[in-house]
Amino acid sequence: MCSLRIVVDRLDDWLPYHPSDDLMAADAFLALDARPGLPGEALRDRGGHVINLCSELDYLGTGYYVSLLAQARGLRVRPGVDTLNALSRKATTDLQLAPLAPLLDELSRQDALAGDVHTLRVLFGECRVPALERLARRLFERLPCPLLEVRLERRRGHWRVARVKPCRLRDLEGEEQDLFARALNRHSRQVWRTPRARRRYRFDLAILVNPEEVLPPSNRGALKAFIRAGRRQGIDVSLITRRDAGRLAEFDGLFIRETTALDHHTWRLARQAEHEGLVVIDASEDILRCTNKVYLHALLRARGVPAPQGILLRRGDRNGLPALAASLRFPQVLKVPDGSFSRGVVKIASGEALVQEASRLFADSALLLLQEWLPTEFDWRIGVLDGQVLFASRYYMARGHWQIYDHSAKGVRSGGFTTHAPEEVPAAVVRTALRATRLIGRGFYGVDLKQVGDRVLVIEVNDNPNVDAGIEDAVLGPALYERIMAVFLSRMEARRRGG
Repeated sequence: MCSLRIVVDRLDDWLPYHPSDDLMAADAFLALDARPGLPGEALRDRGGHVINLCSELDYLGTGYYVSLLAQARGLRVRPGVDTLNALSRKATTDLQLAPLAPLLDELSRQDALAGDVHTLRVLFGECRVPALERLARRLFERLPCPLLEVRLERRRGHWRVARVKPCRLRDLEGEEQDLFARALNRHSRQVWRTPRARRRYRFDLAILVNPEEVLPPSNRGALKAFIRAGRRQGIDVSLITRRDAGRLAEFDGLFIRETTALDHHTWRLARQAEHEGLVVIDASEDILRCTNKVYLHALLRARGVPAPQGILLRRGDRNGLPALAASLRFPQVLKVPDGSFSRGVVKIASGEALVQEASRLFADSALLLLQEWLPTEFDWRIGVLDGQVLFASRYYMARGHWQIYDHSAKGVRSGGFTTHAPEEVPAAVVRTALRATRLIGRGFYGVDLKQVGDRVLVIEVNDNPNVDAGIEDAVLGPALYERIMAVFLSRMEARRRGG
């Protein structure tokens, strides 16, 4: 029995579409028993997927029970019970869709919405109106139900989602049936995979990338190496972008290779993937703990992990900055909590500069971190995965600059690098890096450290460390990618077994 089931009210509902061995009537699905020796045993595979196209999705309806039992059997199902519960309560639906208001205003300015009422059918995040494709995709990301009918209304000059409800497969006609078939095919390529392809790969892994990112965490060579390493281990690896959020349920794992942030789609996709039961690196908790320098400063200080001396500055206390400056030695380093790649980090040479720069940065953050300035020729970057050191690199400061990345020049300049076997790294550096990552979790981290005399200090812990072909893989070569894929394989196997 295949690992995908398309469940419909009656098999006759599927007559307009290409026959599929993956099809099952709701009554047959509900009758499956997961006890050994009975038909449901094949569906206990935790890598399985269910697409629930039933009607009666209200609480305790037939379609509701299809999703409920699918989840109880350890399967991933669209729509999930959480989605159905959200759809059943208008207050919850309104809360889920509130972030779409700016997009609706933008569509209104573009004259994509006419009149005062507009009804839209969203099929796996797609619709028949090209101008509303982005809205359809965002609706599906927020409420991942395969078949939705959305009523939009203009009130007091602003468009809003007045109602959203599941629609029935049997109600689709003509062009909508064609769109449904294409959208389903794109949403889940497993439906028409050949048996050979099913046998070849045991798991599916999505790597999230942003092709337009200037400083991505992995270059093209590294991404190709990840794909090759995964496939050698029985993992079919696909590159996706944020536009593919509606496809996450197709996969067993998500590997984020786009620069992460909290108020950002990377964190939302990590949360969505975790909700779907995927193995995720970077986990949403890792993004939360690592991307904010204020959090890390407090965490390292509370647990006694050596880090630069620092002070948290509050927006409300900025009138006291001149008095504080009088007690400090300069230069100092002022940091925005969520900066990356040396951005949002300012060298402060005087008390006057502190007042000026803090006033500018407080416009975006209620807290800033002021730390001692520790000039070094290079920073250590220790890559740690699942509690084990994976690589060790020295990142040198950009020529004539005090940071690794120099954003003041035209474009972005960076310093050189050297990569070392872990046993070549000073033991204190490795020991301190591992102490820091144990406070975060068992994910994939890049710990930046400075050696200043006898001091080894954690500058930051990155949840999304660079892995670039020719740099971090300079020592291990292809084995670096094999080790990362092996962790995914082990975790996906454990997830499938229910561990």
